[in-house]
Amino acid sequence: MAKIESVSVAVARVPLDRVTSFSTRTVSERHYCIVKVRSSDGLEGVGFCYAGSKAGDIVKVAVEQLLAPVLIGQDSLRSEGLWNEMYQESLLQGRSGSVMRGLSILDNAIWDLNARTAGLPLHDYLGCMNREKVIAYASGGYYVDGKTAADLGDEMAGYVKLGFTAVKMKTGRLSPAEEEQRVAAARAAIGPDVVLMIDVNNGWSDLPTALEYTRRFEAYNPYWIEEPFLPDAIDLHARLAAATKITIATGEIETGRWRFRELIDAGGAEILQADAAVCGGISEWRRIAAHADSRGVTVSPHWFHDLHAPLVAATPNARYVEFFTDDQVLNFRRLIDRQLDFKDGYVMLHQTPGLGFNFDEAAVSRYAGGASAWTQISAGR
Repeated sequence: MAKIESVSVAVARVPLDRVTSFSTRTVSERHYCIVKVRSSDGLEGVGFCYAGSKAGDIVKVAVEQLLAPVLIGQDSLRSEGLWNEMYQESLLQGRSGSVMRGLSILDNAIWDLNARTAGLPLHDYLGCMNREKVIAYASGGYYVDGKTAADLGDEMAGYVKLGFTAVKMKTGRLSPAEEEQRVAAARAAIGPDVVLMIDVNNGWSDLPTALEYTRRFEAYNPYWIEEPFLPDAIDLHARLAAATKITIATGEIETGRWRFRELIDAGGAEILQADAAVCGGISEWRRIAAHADSRGVTVSPHWFHDLHAPLVAATPNARYVEFFTDDQVLNFRRLIDRQLDFKDGYVMLHQTPGLGFNFDEAAVSRYAGGASAWTQISAGR
């Protein structure tokens, strides 16, 4: 039986073509931590996460020094056991943040490796509901210098012209009146029947402020309001949910099934946006989704359509994949050798083993420091 022979890890720092903002932050580059888990059969599984706009090496250190050594020489089919052992190893340093992202990407790479070993696309390996495609929403609506409400409307309408029946925009950076103008422009541009999501990116800190915005937005019938508060403010999420007609969606930077259970129990969200590159990997993502299903809560995962499309295809209570049509914001696209296609508002699933793509080694070399980009962890090293 094949064993895990090595883990390779790197950090790629990919600049944005245009400086881009959302409610509370401005981003000029993105750091991605990437891993390859290699078996004694010579097959490799890949994992990756967004490590922030700086200090991506924190995730790399967690992988290299804390987590990868747990895996060397182990049977990759012991995915549940390996998850528990990595989690136990990181109790003092982790349970959230960069260390949990390191655990997540290793867990994801193990799932990818196992699916490739079985010769199955990941969605088939997981036991899918849909084999060809999953519904997506087009994500955008960021703030850039000189962009007007009319420009935002044109952007949203452009996604509809591409076939998307759901779109998402950012909010929370400007005054309530200015943000209402942006939401109104988006709704006017896409018409009454296209689903409109609105993302605050943790931009509000108190309930009166949140209500000042959401009461203005209600007239435009948004499908959800996303990440209104900091993730630890579960009580504020619940109080806002009780006070507005708009459904609350959150959880993209939350970790572990226990915190998601707390969020659901408090009534803080009816749509979970658990990210498998953040929350604890595919293993933990599936536990979170299963618990949500038992409570009548849906999941629409955050970011990385490359990772989440097969998970949505294999999850009964999953709805939308978040999809970026270009690499301006989610510029991880530049690091891989094959892109997911989209058609008529759906993402078309890869039909090759595992996730269906590999890292573009020339791009990794460019963005991660040249020929020495990868650090390898193996027996005796």
